Amino acid sequence: MQSHNLHLWGATERQLTESASQPHLHLARVITQERGQYTVVTESGERTAMLSGKFLYATEDISTLPAVGDWILLAGDDDMGVVQQVLPRTSLIARKAVGMPPRPQVIAANVDIVFICMAMNANFNLSRLERYLAVVWESNAKPVVVLTKADLAPDLEHQIERAESVAIGVDIVTTSATEHTGFERLRQYLGTGVTIAFIGSSGVGKSTLVNTLVGSEVLKTSHLRNDDQGRHTTTHREAILLPGGGVLIDTPGMRELGIESADVDRTFADIEELAVSCRFNDCTHHSEPGCAVRAAVETGDLDHRRLESYRKLSNEVGYAGKSSRQIGEQKLNRIFGGRSGAKAARKQFKEKERLRSG
Repeated sequence: MQSHNLHLWGATERQLTESASQPHLHLARVITQERGQYTVVTESGERTAMLSGKFLYATEDISTLPAVGDWILLAGDDDMGVVQQVLPRTSLIARKAVGMPPRPQVIAANVDIVFICMAMNANFNLSRLERYLAVVWESNAKPVVVLTKADLAPDLEHQIERAESVAIGVDIVTTSATEHTGFERLRQYLGTGVTIAFIGSSGVGKSTLVNTLVGSEVLKTSHLRNDDQGRHTTTHREAILLPGGGVLIDTPGMRELGIESADVDRTFADIEELAVSCRFNDCTHHSEPGCAVRAAVETGDLDHRRLESYRKLSNEVGYAGKSSRQIGEQKLNRIFGGRSGAKAARKQFKEKERLRSG
């Protein structure tokens, strides 16, 4: 049975105060979303919610609509609530959805830590890991790389070293459900009020990880196919409350991660460090003389694959030709709706850190 204490679900004093200032509305967190209908949790229990017509038709940017993890204010006292407001977010994980024209699709909101899951069998792919890291760094959440199915690794130590070479400054945890290893390290990231999301390709074992951390089979799992790939089991995003506090958000596996926005500089901090020594401040690392980045590739200090990945992601997110200030403003507007929203988010982060350390 799930608790309805909103502190356990990650509510901060700021969100509770915002709710108290509008006593005719109820504070709630979105825990599932399917076909425009939401399941939310409030102090009085779980209930269904829908968007008000005014809210829906006045929204031009669909990424501002409620998503799993969002804190919202509801109207109505019956079983069906009506969403009136989405409170400022502290983080936003989004991707570019398939379709024409491509549009942003929110994966989860208000996440503190993201477990980027990658299996150590045929799924192991450094370029894919870089894409996930770029999206998570941009989201304002903290990434943790979780290498699953370690028992299937053809060369475990070498693969870990390769992952470390691209996940700069990021914790890496290796797990094996078959050998029951690595889960205690994952539990160290959990805690009351902390929200963790799992992302990764289909079949990397996210559902197994969630079930192990929760302590019961809350999500279905499946076996490997004959081609060494896992079968996709999660079909929708869902927030789950851990027995001791903390929230897990599982997401459907993604065959392709279309990037809506990404923090390329932080993901490729090694290249950015080299670029400081380039002759020209606006060096694109293609054909300019005195390029320290290309020189590092020629000497073997930088993998050519990594430089190509850097170029591809930079072009994909449209950062070419933009100043760092323009990129920063773009990020503020996308996640927080501007500087005032970012200021509110920083206050919420400080409050969470105070509660965790106190």
